Amino acid sequence: MALPVAEWQGRTARLWAALDPALRERLAAASLHDAVRLGCELLRTEEEEEAALVQLCLQTPTDKNPEAASWYREQGNREFKRGQYQAALGLYSKAASHELPGSPEVSLCFANRSAALLHLGHFEACLEDIARAERHGYPDRLLPKVLLRKAECLLCLERLQDAQDILRVLESKIALNGVMTTHLTRLKKLSQLKVKLGEKERCPEPALEARGGIQGEPEIWEENSSISGASSSLSLSFDAERGRHLLASQDIEPGQSLVKEEAFVSVLCPGESLPLQDGDTAWDTRATNADLYCHRCLRQLLASVPCQGCSYAKYCSQGCADMAWQQYHRTECSLGALLLTLGVFCHVALRTVLLAGFAEVSRLVAWSHHGDKNLQSPEARCKPLSEAAAAGAGSRGIPGCHSNGQYQSSYQALFHLLPHTEQHSPEHKFLCTLSVVAICKQLQAAGLEAAVLNQESSQQWSEPKTCEKTSDELSPELKTVAEAMLRHVLQLQCNAQAITVMQELGPGDGAVVDKKPVRLATAFFPVLSLLNHSCCPNTSVSFSGTAATVRASQPISSGQEVLHCYGPHWCRMRVAERQQLLSQYFFECRCRACLEELESGVKSVVSIRNSFCCPKCQAQMQGEEDTLCCSNEACATSASRDHLSGRLQDLQQQIKKALDLLRGGKADQSIKMLLKCQMDAGTFLSPEHLLMGEMEDHLAQVYATLGKWQEAARHLKKSIEIVEMHHGPSSVETGHELFKLAQILFNGFAVSEALSTIQRAEGILSVHFGPQSAQIQELQEMKACLSQLPRNILQRT
Repeated sequence: MALPVAEWQGRTARLWAALDPALRERLAAASLHDAVRLGCELLRTEEEEEAALVQLCLQTPTDKNPEAASWYREQGNREFKRGQYQAALGLYSKAASHELPGSPEVSLCFANRSAALLHLGHFEACLEDIARAERHGYPDRLLPKVLLRKAECLLCLERLQDAQDILRVLESKIALNGVMTTHLTRLKKLSQLKVKLGEKERCPEPALEARGGIQGEPEIWEENSSISGASSSLSLSFDAERGRHLLASQDIEPGQSLVKEEAFVSVLCPGESLPLQDGDTAWDTRATNADLYCHRCLRQLLASVPCQGCSYAKYCSQGCADMAWQQYHRTECSLGALLLTLGVFCHVALRTVLLAGFAEVSRLVAWSHHGDKNLQSPEARCKPLSEAAAAGAGSRGIPGCHSNGQYQSSYQALFHLLPHTEQHSPEHKFLCTLSVVAICKQLQAAGLEAAVLNQESSQQWSEPKTCEKTSDELSPELKTVAEAMLRHVLQLQCNAQAITVMQELGPGDGAVVDKKPVRLATAFFPVLSLLNHSCCPNTSVSFSGTAATVRASQPISSGQEVLHCYGPHWCRMRVAERQQLLSQYFFECRCRACLEELESGVKSVVSIRNSFCCPKCQAQMQGEEDTLCCSNEACATSASRDHLSGRLQDLQQQIKKALDLLRGGKADQSIKMLLKCQMDAGTFLSPEHLLMGEMEDHLAQVYATLGKWQEAARHLKKSIEIVEMHHGPSSVETGHELFKLAQILFNGFAVSEALSTIQRAEGILSVHFGPQSAQIQELQEMKACLSQLPRNILQRT
């Protein structure tokens, strides 16, 4: 959720409508500085709005809650007893995040989670959780149980000496009573196993050798001397029409890396969660992004390390937790509910100023008021240059560049991204203003101002101080912070980058893994933001954690602009739909695809392929009005657009039910429903409609679940034909479909066809994701496995 919750948006909209017209006019025309000042005055008088915001925050609590922790731990125990160790793992993590630091119960959460990790085969993570349990005061009477688990892990990891040491500790602790005899018996068995493992001669694992031998070649990379994180094959340019943009300074081949940049700031998108209602005694057990990914580096979590101050922030390691606390979380920790209520954009804005530091924030805010006349001192190490000086001044005159002409992924570059203050609607600017002022007022009320201004040393896991006396008036420094935050919230509409990750659909334990891209975080990438939009881009962007990589997706000639797609792609929607979506960026797209479609007046291929067809003769239905007519003059059948759209919606609901049946283990029923949907779709949808391809893909998935590989491959090939028509043979969408086909052919032992499919998928996906990506590695492992088969088998297949 980028913007504040709907209730807060509604309240600010009503407040805006109730303002005196003269005040609305002043706010609409106000600079960022004046907007903050007026926003402070309004919130100071509108106590009802502040009280309402407090109530909204109660719907998304982020404080520690021992009652919730106990409930989650009980649910985890229940899943563990059922053998559902993955579900138990997630529930124990939720429990640990709610326990108070230093309480005996938190050690039980880590110990229980270590048992789930042992069953799942994550031995190193199990050992880490056992160590956490011991550090948090795990009861001495229960210690033999976790030490025994530790010994098992060490044996599985073949660390025999360490296991021997643990067994000696166990022997000294175990008392010979009824309960401990069980431990002693198991200990003896483990001792015998240890002897056997010690005597056994071990060989290196072939799988590991194979994995190490098929790593892709490292990419050749020469960094640009004047643009941080960019390839030397690019140059930075500026003109009035395109603003800052990147050009190819030499011919570029498909797959070549052009930009490698760490986000200046990123904030995890929390994902959907059910807010607690009055009287609720249960908590949400679903795993969201907040449970699955590190809140700092965005790595996928296995056994999360919870923040010791709140129940929301979770990390992949203690190192990430400590770094986040030092950089920004010591300020954000007590504001979790407020930040979730006011949305990711406000959260990104706050974290941006915290990372930049108040000195740099105040310097650039002052510059925005007075130009660079006050920034001639030696301390002004990042002298910004005005746009007026840009013409003919080379990179030294491009906004955001340093005085030496370098454009870096820095706060200065980020600050110079356009906020489009005059082009946002007055209502939107008002919503953003009140939201950032509310955050700054809470910072002041919670005694966090000194931390924001970098005047207070970091004390690990310290409680926020409470002010003896809180003023309704924001301090001048916090008004500066609010102004910078307002600038960043407005910038995000045009410059936010969604960090996406390929997330598995379903449990992910099948032979064929289906994945889809999911928005994981919102971030600022100052260098990536230099790329202008095109509906037919020549680049592809991929992510690894908080790092973005831009690769050429097609040949780019020297002097040609390097272009990125902001979302609406020419092969996914018509020009009118694209132009409407792009209006949020405050420009009219004049890319080649838009101009060709607008000037030719020819109906786009998207409209033709995703059209309705005549229920009688299957010819294309056409018309711009509510009534569509068959394009076959001899037929003359007509139908209501609303009626056909309703049938399409019903069909999509039936497909969803079929997939629910598959997830419920009812594959045969799922097939019957999908085949029925396919027959129904054939009576009113074009054979090339994307939904026809999706149904073929779903059928392939069901047949693969049943191990019917030939049937699965047949349906997936039909899906690939339709995907290629819409997205092109070298598109990332085609690459993902070929990857699934390679998995099916591999499992079905269709060796020669699998090898050729792997080669084609590898060629496409390496262009978009690079040779080191997980999908490429998996394809290479399949190829290595198939290539090792006896020659006579390869010849037969």
